[in-house]
Amino acid sequence: MDQGELFGVDVPTSTFNNAVDPTAPLAARMRPRTLDEYFGQSDLIRSDAPLRAEIQSDSLRSAILWGPPGCGKSTLAHIIAATTKRAFENYSAVTSGVADIRNVIERAETRRRSNRQGTILFVDEIHRWNKAQQDGLLPHVESGLITLLGATTENPYFSVNGALLSRSRIFRLKRLLDESLKQIVLSALTSPDRGLGLTPDRLETDALEFLVATSGGDARHALNALETAAGLLQSLDATISVNLLELAMQQRAIQYDRDGDEHYDTISAFIKSVRGSDPDASLYWLAKMLLAGEDPKFIVRRLLILASEDIGLADPMALTVAVSAMQTVQFIGMPEAQLTLSEVTIYLAMAPKSNSATTAIGRAQELIKATGAAPVPQHLRDTHYPGSKKLGHGQAYLYPHDFPNNFVDQSYVTDGAIREPLYQPGENVAEQATSDRLQAIREASKPD
Repeated sequence: MDQGELFGVDVPTSTFNNAVDPTAPLAARMRPRTLDEYFGQSDLIRSDAPLRAEIQSDSLRSAILWGPPGCGKSTLAHIIAATTKRAFENYSAVTSGVADIRNVIERAETRRRSNRQGTILFVDEIHRWNKAQQDGLLPHVESGLITLLGATTENPYFSVNGALLSRSRIFRLKRLLDESLKQIVLSALTSPDRGLGLTPDRLETDALEFLVATSGGDARHALNALETAAGLLQSLDATISVNLLELAMQQRAIQYDRDGDEHYDTISAFIKSVRGSDPDASLYWLAKMLLAGEDPKFIVRRLLILASEDIGLADPMALTVAVSAMQTVQFIGMPEAQLTLSEVTIYLAMAPKSNSATTAIGRAQELIKATGAAPVPQHLRDTHYPGSKKLGHGQAYLYPHDFPNNFVDQSYVTDGAIREPLYQPGENVAEQATSDRLQAIREASKPD
């Protein structure tokens, strides 16, 4: 994430500059200066929203702004800096260290003593601060010397000190909706002083739709592409078309973090698509992960789990296929392993589904938790050590292979330990083929 999160550029410590630099990128020139210019995040900044009230009354308490790139996190910080009467210290967690925090604390203490002025510390990419840096700030946030305002693209519950989290509120910013992006793009297109100063008809309708659709809710990406495309116009009356935008955008980088929300949300969508027997959606999420550089071993591990959890006995070969895929991925690596992952993904997505093995072990564990573990019957106990027979182990055990069809009626658990069947066959061809035999066995094992 850049120093400026939405329409952003690097800004000097302790202040944000509202002056418009005509040489700055379009995204920087169009940065909103007030809440009325701010598009999106209506839940946070609508007229009756607590955050808006705190910004307008200069009563902001410690908070963390969490959301995807280009959704407006640093823009809110920029607006707060322009409206607050408190000192505003601006830091990037990428470049600041413990010594910087000490300097902030010293200045904050001086302000409080000299003129009772408070201090807001804005930390961009706060998830990159290590434990020592976060711990160093904690007592000063707790005492009220510092009002912390953090911004992060990653889930703060994974990356921010729990004690610091408990003293801050989390505001979840969402990716910008298409309508908000359209407003931002058209404003930048037509603004005569800060934007491109073009008429709305210079951006073709389908080009606007394409730009919004391919920006992934990221306003900065949309404006950068718009500015580049405008620079490619060959004449004063030419229009920005889809082809021109494609030329300007080249290839969009995949938004993905290896240990944050995108990582967990995407693998969740992938597994649920395979479980839901949708090979197309499964391949879509697989492609996203592979293009983003996800570890293929992580993907195949999740498929191994799914093969037992969601397919199980409906297609026992599913686990074998998944294990083979794991071995292949480890042996050949990327990029060739993507073919293997594609094959096993399609196979598992198309396989019949059953969670009977999953629910069966769950029922068994819940039964033992509720009633305690029953003792092993004497006839089933181990006989492989001296003295076991004197203890009565193995007496009256009937060896199934000595009987017709390799089956004999005998109890394999303490009487009364299992009152209801734990394994219930799924309604699929493979399990129904053995269901009649299972029913016969259970009938034969019932006490007379």
